[in-house]
Amino acid sequence: MITRALLGLTCLVGAWVAVLAAVMLVPQSAPAALVPVALPGFAAALPDHVSIIEQTALGTVLMGDGADLVQQLYRAGALLVLPAGLAGCAPLT
Repeated sequence: MITRALLGLTCLVGAWVAVLAAVMLVPQSAPAALVPVALPGFAAALPDHVSIIEQTALGTVLMGDGADLVQQLYRAGALLVLPAGLAGCAPLT
């Protein structure tokens, strides 16, 4: 029973990360990008128009102009690109 629950939870987390990564493929879907895992030399390989906003233990938050930001981050060495800076679905009151 515990094994099934752990397997289900692992699948749920994996599906959630996959959906977030797929959201980044839609142009202009998020104001910034979070790169939790990158190859060594990632920051040095970034294009000039991409800026690092914040570096935390969870990863690097970047912002840039252009519809191909996600592709440029993957070319620079990002292993996963997730959306950052979204306000959420519910209105903030």
